[in-house]
Amino acid sequence: MKLSNFDYNLPKELIAQYPLDKRDNSRLLVMDRKNKTIDHRKFYNIIDYLNYGDLLVLNNTKVILARIFGHRKITKGKIEALLLEKIDKIRFRALIKPINRLKLNEEVIIDNDHGLSFKLVDFEKRIIEFNKHNISEELDGIGHVPLPPYIKRQESLLDRDTYQTVYAKKEGAVAAPTAGLHFTKDLLKKIKEKGVNISFITLHVGYGTFSPVREEDVSGHKMEEEYFEMSASTIKLINQTKNNSKEIFAVGTTVCRALEANKDYILNVPGRRSTIKGYTNLFIYPQFKFKI
Repeated sequence: MKLSNFDYNLPKELIAQYPLDKRDNSRLLVMDRKNKTIDHRKFYNIIDYLNYGDLLVLNNTKVILARIFGHRKITKGKIEALLLEKIDKIRFRALIKPINRLKLNEEVIIDNDHGLSFKLVDFEKRIIEFNKHNISEELDGIGHVPLPPYIKRQESLLDRDTYQTVYAKKEGAVAAPTAGLHFTKDLLKKIKEKGVNISFITLHVGYGTFSPVREEDVSGHKMEEEYFEMSASTIKLINQTKNNSKEIFAVGTTVCRALEANKDYILNVPGRRSTIKGYTNLFIYPQFKFKI
């Protein structure tokens, strides 16, 4: 499978820079594989394709204000950091620009009013250490929304709400699970009223979601690991749905890879299944055999 097989032209003017006021008014493309037809509809029409007893699985990860700006204490040179993963209360794995100018253990000032700063304590693993223990709380004041690189505009305060799903709950992502951005609370309510079950997993979207595939042989691409959690109740619902010959809808690639990465445990482990958590680097590309 060659990378060039996936080449296509996407005009820049067709990349939306702002979301619609009404999330569920976005476009929905429906491909009927049996009849080989394509239909253009609105996202709120998705309810027409869900039936009683089906299962809709959503990712309830929440985007943190992971982008922070600072400057070198001595030279005043600007430094930008993107927090990728929380290690403990004061240390994060981070993407730093420009990292080559930063010396090990050199102090970077973030907010002079609050005396916040960090140091690069591990160059190879890109680990930074803050000088205060309540960084998660401080992010609300110093952090910025980590908008995707294809959004070519300045951050807006509205992004703090619009770049989250309406069901976002567990903090830890550096990018939104974008397939779920189009659901509204009202639409989810109507889906439930139709008798469709709704369940959640958590997969914290990492920087790897923006990392391009560079290998010409697609199978040689290595995905970055992402942390996931899946409850026993979700696993139980998946099995019930399959046993009843109903459909399981994975909302977005994050849900899809979390389910497929754990297919053996979900489907084949006998007896009562418990909540599972861990990391996955599953890479899904054509010829993949879906089990969930």
